[in-house]
Amino acid sequence: MISRRDFLQMSAVSAAAAAGLTGGLTRVAAQQKITQDQLLKFDSKGQITLLHLTDVHGQLKPVYFRPPSENFGVGAFEGIPPHLVGETFLKHFGLNKGSPYSYAHTMVDYINMARTYGRLGGLDRTATLVKAIRADRGDNKVLMLDGGDTWQGSYTSLKTNGQDMVDCMKLLKPDAMVGHWEFTFGEKRVLEIIENMGYAFLASNIVDNDFEEPVFDAMKMFDKGGVKVAVIGQAMPYTPIANPRWMFPKWSFGIRPEKIQENVDKARAAGAAVVVLLSHNGFDVDQKVARTVKGLDVILSAHTHDAIPRAITIGKTILLSSGSHGKYLGRIDLKVEGGKVVDFSSNLIPVFADVIEPDKEMAAKIDEVRAPYEAECQRVIGRTHGMLYRRGNFNGTWDDLICKGLLVERDAEISLSPGFRWGTTLLPGQDITVDDLYTQTSMNYPAVYRLEFTGKQIKEILEDVCDNLFNKDPFLQQGGDMVRVGGMGYTCSPKENIGKRISNMTLLKTGKPIDPSRKYVVAGWASVNEGTKGPAIYDLMEKYIIDQGVIDLPKNESVKVIGM
Repeated sequence: MISRRDFLQMSAVSAAAAAGLTGGLTRVAAQQKITQDQLLKFDSKGQITLLHLTDVHGQLKPVYFRPPSENFGVGAFEGIPPHLVGETFLKHFGLNKGSPYSYAHTMVDYINMARTYGRLGGLDRTATLVKAIRADRGDNKVLMLDGGDTWQGSYTSLKTNGQDMVDCMKLLKPDAMVGHWEFTFGEKRVLEIIENMGYAFLASNIVDNDFEEPVFDAMKMFDKGGVKVAVIGQAMPYTPIANPRWMFPKWSFGIRPEKIQENVDKARAAGAAVVVLLSHNGFDVDQKVARTVKGLDVILSAHTHDAIPRAITIGKTILLSSGSHGKYLGRIDLKVEGGKVVDFSSNLIPVFADVIEPDKEMAAKIDEVRAPYEAECQRVIGRTHGMLYRRGNFNGTWDDLICKGLLVERDAEISLSPGFRWGTTLLPGQDITVDDLYTQTSMNYPAVYRLEFTGKQIKEILEDVCDNLFNKDPFLQQGGDMVRVGGMGYTCSPKENIGKRISNMTLLKTGKPIDPSRKYVVAGWASVNEGTKGPAIYDLMEKYIIDQGVIDLPKNESVKVIGM
């Protein structure tokens, strides 16, 4: 039986979606069909408002970001949020096809929808929303929380060592943040930023290697709406595996659910009526955390870039995942009575750039931090014939392009590109700028290697990454998507066990099976090994794109997924 609260939430989402029903609108008509006031309309509850912004990945300005066409779940997570895409997603959440909310959340008719409704995000638009909500609710009721993966992912974030993002985020006045890609700036830089940024950096699950003492504050207490709120921080648990350990060699990570429980108990003992986990675990991991740790009222989830229009509940724990790249602002209102949460409302606000008035203060700061780099950012290096996007469990056209560039520029037989979930989208016919290239490649370990691997080793690599993605126990998943491949094809059966998921490996140029004992020349990038030699991926790909002029990629059918 559906609850009154769920009915009201579903009705609100459907009503908002009905504000713009068809994708055949012009851009101007689309703007007239949805307004800033409609985006902000909300069933306010209680004494506390949580605002959640996460996985911005260095994007200060509005972007296109195509949602995935595949997001497979396995085991208990098959066929439930967040593992829904396209029309299945729309049906589950009661959204109308062709509506602005359909565009914000799915890849359905994406190109037409993007041309109709425009870009999303931009910290100046987010600032407008945050200020409006604070003005409506009162500063004393609002907690603004940053879910991490904020400082990295653009040309300017790379060149300023994250300072552009830090300076702009300060204007949003967050109360706390957690981290993941932040750590790839290195231990010294992370500590330097934290010392001067003016708000809490929390990580209950990071300890030093010598004495297992906490490296960062685990928790911070706030008084909001006359209620004590504890925020516990959770950094990405597998950072030293997914990223180079040598960049932060003194620190140990992990999920450490026992530490979360310990801090929940401390918070309750200190009088907290509300306990929030600000997490960078990933949504499936956090669903298991909700079932494992007792006493969590809210989990604000990040890392896997999942966006759901409204929160789900597991037992008494409310979970919301607020997407990525600045496309959304998550909101949860909490009503507290008798020292416990008794009701809530939730929403994920799509930040439609054409609809929301830019905040002048933030817009000026964005212009200021980008000014020294703007000319280089806007330098055109090519044009794309088709859509370039990254997200999808097994391939995206940006990585198809990168894999082709690796094969050519490094004279390789096979290429590997990591399954990063960050990176924006270009529509057919758009110019490719330096800025666009760096949204796919901006990182502090960019060397492109050229090595020899046997067919057996290549299979082991694919099996290992696949197990990370499709292990039935989410505590053994590290996030990200499947490593992308160039020059080869294979069949994947995600529901099998490790060692049995990858089959039919084929070298495309010969059509022959990959020989387990033969050595193949492999080019790849983003190796976590210290001292990797080779040109930087962004330099290599700039040359390749300039040489090509117009990028026109064939449909990638080299990977076959079975059993899903």
